[in-house]
Amino acid sequence: MDYSLAIDGTPETISGGTGVLLLHPSTGETDRIDTDFLKTDTDNFLVISTRTTAREVKQKLEYYDVNEERAEILDTLSIERGYSRRSSDNVHYVAAPDDVDGIVEHIDGFLEAHDGKLRLSFDSVTELAYYAGDDAALDAVERILELLEKHDAIGLFHVSEEPHDVSLVDDFRALFDGTIDLDEDGSIESEF
Repeated sequence: MDYSLAIDGTPETISGGTGVLLLHPSTGETDRIDTDFLKTDTDNFLVISTRTTAREVKQKLEYYDVNEERAEILDTLSIERGYSRRSSDNVHYVAAPDDVDGIVEHIDGFLEAHDGKLRLSFDSVTELAYYAGDDAALDAVERILELLEKHDAIGLFHVSEEPHDVSLVDDFRALFDGTIDLDEDGSIESEF
């Protein structure tokens, strides 16, 4: 199954099972790319957030006019930080942002439960590495990429280059079929 990829400077379509690495200098300009990725050619999508709460993810989706009826959000921050939280059909929680198994299990459950064109956005792998460690983050990404392939889904994985060693960024880059490099000025280079 092919998916449209409505992001400037990238191929028009990518095939199911593809993971895309979004390398960026800061988090500011990523919202536009993330929401363009999520709102195009998709039946259901999952946002895994280790950087913001579910409430902030909902605000982002609303601001960029993404159809929230197709959205499911996995909030990894609210429980650990003691924020009030209300589970619903489309908002779920894991205990902490370093709960790698809980995150991967939820992704698997989401992909099993839905048919059609499925996307996920992992925002952000950098935060996962901060909480769980570099090796656990690499392992989680590998496991999630296997799930994408199994379910013919696609995913966008955010990695901020600044906090990581070059060798770790290279390790992440090696896992992906496609890379989008976002520069400070908002310009994009991609390699697929």
